Amino acid sequence: MASAAEQLARNLSFSTFGKAKALQQRLWFTLGALLVYRLGTYIPVPGIDPQAYATSFEQAQNGIAGMFNMFAGGAVERMAIFALNLIPYITASIVIQVLATASPRLEALKKEGESGRRKMNQYTRYLAVVFCSIQAFGIARGLESSPGVVLEPGWFFEVSTVITLVGGTMFLMWLGEQITSRGVGNGISLIIFAGIVANLPSTIAQTLELSRTGALPTVAAVGLLVLAVVVIAVIVFFERAQRRLLIQYPKRQVGNKMFQGDTSHLPLKLNTSGVIPVIFGSSLLLLPATIASFSAQGNSPQWLQVIAALLGRGQPLYLALFAAFIIFFAFFYTSIVFNPTETADNLKRSGGFIPGIRPGERTAAHIDYVLTRITVIGALYLTVVALIPEVLVSQLNVSQFIGGTSLLIMVTVTLDFISQVQSHLIAQQYEGLVKNSRLGRGRGTNRPGGVRR
Repeated sequence: MASAAEQLARNLSFSTFGKAKALQQRLWFTLGALLVYRLGTYIPVPGIDPQAYATSFEQAQNGIAGMFNMFAGGAVERMAIFALNLIPYITASIVIQVLATASPRLEALKKEGESGRRKMNQYTRYLAVVFCSIQAFGIARGLESSPGVVLEPGWFFEVSTVITLVGGTMFLMWLGEQITSRGVGNGISLIIFAGIVANLPSTIAQTLELSRTGALPTVAAVGLLVLAVVVIAVIVFFERAQRRLLIQYPKRQVGNKMFQGDTSHLPLKLNTSGVIPVIFGSSLLLLPATIASFSAQGNSPQWLQVIAALLGRGQPLYLALFAAFIIFFAFFYTSIVFNPTETADNLKRSGGFIPGIRPGERTAAHIDYVLTRITVIGALYLTVVALIPEVLVSQLNVSQFIGGTSLLIMVTVTLDFISQVQSHLIAQQYEGLVKNSRLGRGRGTNRPGGVRR
């Protein structure tokens, strides 16, 4: 089966894509949905002075606001209706998945199939509304504390801001689900990816302007470019790296025929969790950082101001928590998407086995042992890629959009998108082969007298 799939993949061409009408429709739908998202990032929240807000944001863009702006695709610097993006929804999804491992009721829902999944998604949406309301209220109060930003401060502005931002996030949740079901790729990841890519040209232009004016040394600018290329190469290498376990199948006798034994491989990705740990870690870290930064404004306790400072971009506490979240979610998400016991049972039912390992529990333990070791490497790779450029970028005071997190999201989402497009093309080509073979058999049996060719 693997060789047949590889043969189909080698035969892919532009003519194959031209015949894949269903894939083209999915791609157009994805492009249209992302265009709607980008238009929404330019619709400002009512009741603010854009010029005064732009001045206020310019002073805070190197902190948590800059990280928010990166995930929101520039919507924060314009205080658009999509300013919160999908951060509250991602945070709620993390909390629900963690609770599912400790709550018997949620654990039972996970095993109920499609109905249980819909119920858990419903809980995630409810929790996302709560998180979104808290963050939106904090943003409204923060805007009111900035002089001249809000035209008419008061409860009406706070309520309207909360409703607007919560509505924007709920719309993006729905849009992401539509992209996943009717488009190509993961809708949530593609929305974040689109925001980062859309701001990439202006980020490069700003960096070149800083280099031209002397604010950023030429050597540093060239170093950032070289670092970006190296990071992209490292990401591509690790995302495609696999640990292949040899699987053997014994000889089988079907009727009077004896089938020779075969060998195959069980591929274990070095980074099974993909970009999810970085997105989850960033999202979970932004919630307390936002609360601390807004609470530290005005007359607040000294300890709260210290925490807000430590949670700033490139600060020790921020980096330590970010690394801890990445490592935790690398193992946590891997345990969710890959079940060694289930894989071992499937191998046992199909007659496959790992040489030298007894089928069943021993095989599951061996797969888990190998998966744990390679996940350690994958988690360290994610941590290094996300943190080292983050430190350098914060020291040079350049845009968040050229940091390790943004590069990691762009490359991994691109690889996943290309992989799904190839899967659609292979499925299209396979369906065409099956259809042609059926037509050929039909023509053969429909000859006069029922005689085959």
